[in-house]
Amino acid sequence: MKFSVFTASTPDWTPSQAASTLAEQGWDGIEWRIVDDRTEDGSSGFWAGNRSTWQYTGIADRVGEIARTTEAAGLEYSGVGGYQPVSDRAGVETMLRVTSELGARQVRVTMPWYRRERERTGATYGELLDRTRADLEWAAGRAADLGVKALVELHHMTITPSASAALRLVDGLDPEHVGVIHDLGNLVIEGQEDHLAAFELLGPYLAHAHVKNARWVDTGETRADGSRIWRNEWAPLRDGQASVSEYLDALRQHGYDGWVTIEDFSTDLPLAERTADNLAYLRSLAPVAA
Repeated sequence: MKFSVFTASTPDWTPSQAASTLAEQGWDGIEWRIVDDRTEDGSSGFWAGNRSTWQYTGIADRVGEIARTTEAAGLEYSGVGGYQPVSDRAGVETMLRVTSELGARQVRVTMPWYRRERERTGATYGELLDRTRADLEWAAGRAADLGVKALVELHHMTITPSASAALRLVDGLDPEHVGVIHDLGNLVIEGQEDHLAAFELLGPYLAHAHVKNARWVDTGETRADGSRIWRNEWAPLRDGQASVSEYLDALRQHGYDGWVTIEDFSTDLPLAERTADNLAYLRSLAPVAA
């Protein structure tokens, strides 16, 4: 396995700072976040004003700069963290082309958020699935033309929170050009299945692994019926409810030897200490995961 960092989790660094710092720490690769997220006041955060993010607008003209930044640090691409909805065919086309030109091999396309789309359009889950399948079939065809792979992430609140749901969407498409990102932390929130069983279920569609951690905490509040209210929050790799070591071991048992990309949204440690500590922790598990 090789280890990389998704730059959604490095909001304080510019792209060049992210690439050089991660390379110096010993990471194998980087997964660039590409989305329009500038803030009016210049503030930075994971999801808005992230300084490690390449803006989507004009991205086709910045491929050379991305390549130079990555290559200067001696990092590989674990993939591209795209945010274009699979229904946005022009946007997906752009991201597939950028991925191809970079030689980054694979790029995420985002899935519909179930409740949001149901409220907006009235579509049922089945209708959303059918619509998304048609869009993904189109994306698979374009990915094949460009020699890359479109990735579907397991993500809470979308139509693909679990491996089972994702398989229902991708089954029958060419796994050379459509794959699934299995995400340890997201599954703490929704979609949890036995990891090894999920890997075996996905089979050739298991294309990438994201690792972060999360936990459920008691809010101290109750509903009108007296039941307790819980909320989820991100946690350091060692402190969440999922076991990173057991996850890596399940990947090993399955024969997975691809990228493991960290996207740690906890803030217990300063950013540079957090990324360095995460790599040290992963390396400490290498005898288990090798």
